[in-house]
Amino acid sequence: MELLFVRHGEPAWVRDGLSVDDPDLTDRGRAQAERLAARLADTEVHRLVVSPLRRARQTAEPVARALGLEPEILPWLAEIANPTWQGTPAEHVERIFAESRHRPVQEHWEGLPGGESFRDFHRRVTHGLEQFLETDGSQRTSNHPPLWQLRDPGHRVVVVAHAGTNASAIGYLLGIDPVPWEWERFVSFHASVSELRPIPISGQHSFSLFRFSDVVHLDDGLQSR
Repeated sequence: MELLFVRHGEPAWVRDGLSVDDPDLTDRGRAQAERLAARLADTEVHRLVVSPLRRARQTAEPVARALGLEPEILPWLAEIANPTWQGTPAEHVERIFAESRHRPVQEHWEGLPGGESFRDFHRRVTHGLEQFLETDGSQRTSNHPPLWQLRDPGHRVVVVAHAGTNASAIGYLLGIDPVPWEWERFVSFHASVSELRPIPISGQHSFSLFRFSDVVHLDDGLQSR
């Protein structure tokens, strides 16, 4: 199974100086999504799975039209849940994120107070990924090294999700131990494409990171983080 992990387009995190918890895409984000759809239009894709959050669903809309597929909304693909900040001054939220970088490592595993812990988030994503692969007839046969028995190695799936979700899933498939700042270790741009391909190993398959955070379809003025 080939997996194309797409990060959503640029979201409007701030409206009138106030934070938005589940934002829509900006105008640039919508343009990014259209360019992404044009890039994928000639690709043979068997399934399109999408996070339930607005920015992911809006990114997936033109992709679904271009591919002629019905998007499947999967709750486990949602980004790590931050505390509720709807309507909070944006500078206050920025200060929380800046200060959080200086916490002890153990506290990073616990996430931000009032939000989802990284442990729970990573467990949600990897467990959801395991179940998703199993429904496609695939299963993990070894943890170290990470090996898989894939029913159809050529089956291609586009996953439209988030920086943290995609980074956690990619690290897990490659057998890399997690850190509670996965989205900073694997930095992906908005509307970028990261591709994992299975390679045959000892009668099974291992995943190979073929490309990461590819934005060849975006002009310089459309690239953002």
